[in-house]
Amino acid sequence: MARVRVVAWGLLVTGLGCGYRFVPRDSTLPQGLRSVCAPVFHNQTPEPGLETLFTESFRQELVRAGTLGATGACGGTVEGTVTGMSSAPTIVTEPTVENGVTRPAQLASYRAYAEVRLRLVKDGQPIAETAVAGTEDYLPGSGDVLEAEANRLAALRRLSETLMREGYQRLAQNW
Repeated sequence: MARVRVVAWGLLVTGLGCGYRFVPRDSTLPQGLRSVCAPVFHNQTPEPGLETLFTESFRQELVRAGTLGATGACGGTVEGTVTGMSSAPTIVTEPTVENGVTRPAQLASYRAYAEVRLRLVKDGQPIAETAVAGTEDYLPGSGDVLEAEANRLAALRRLSETLMREGYQRLAQNW
């Protein structure tokens, strides 16, 4: 019996250390919503696929919170729109001279920016709305176009996860 308690405590401590948390299902969303659905977001940017990326990240937040509803069993809906996205160079190195050889300025970093509007709807009426925006830096790669694109996509994934976590928290707190 003591061994079972030790194992149970060990699992509990390990679980808490890894970021897992126990959340009462009825206290995470306003107006008593226990579950919501998140249909595919709208994309108002020229960047293809952002709607899927941000929808997937938001649904992951719903899973973490225990509030993702099954199709047809949703108390509410979260509607999302990706309203802005851009990428731009942020740091360019200065030209240098080494051993009489001039090295031109080089691109050292890019920054991706995204903006998303979220609206929590219950019975056809909006009950909470928020907009989130942020940036994520990434490296241009070693000159390989595929490496640079992979870095950009990884930055967009990180950015979508961060923004959708913040967006869910804001909706849940009814800001």
